[in-house]
Amino acid sequence: MGAQEQYSEELLLEEDVANQNEIVLFNDDVNTFDHVINTLIAVCEHTPEQAEQCSLIVHYNGKCTVKTGDYEDLKPRCTRLLQAGLSAEIV
Repeated sequence: MGAQEQYSEELLLEEDVANQNEIVLFNDDVNTFDHVINTLIAVCEHTPEQAEQCSLIVHYNGKCTVKTGDYEDLKPRCTRLLQAGLSAEIV
């Protein structure tokens, strides 16, 4: 692969990453760990281990990115998180 091809490929990868949005989940004093974990599994398609790790990060750091992707995919997921009583937003 030539230097120009390598450079073009890197630019395309950077553009793909730059166009991604994130759902950020925020800590609260209301929801239990089990509720947060089960909701992340159902809404964000996390594995149980991934959901548990995210819930701990949220608890100790105050927030955590729980899903990355296109806005059209994230919007209904974020709505479902909010309907479940969690604090989340798309950034």
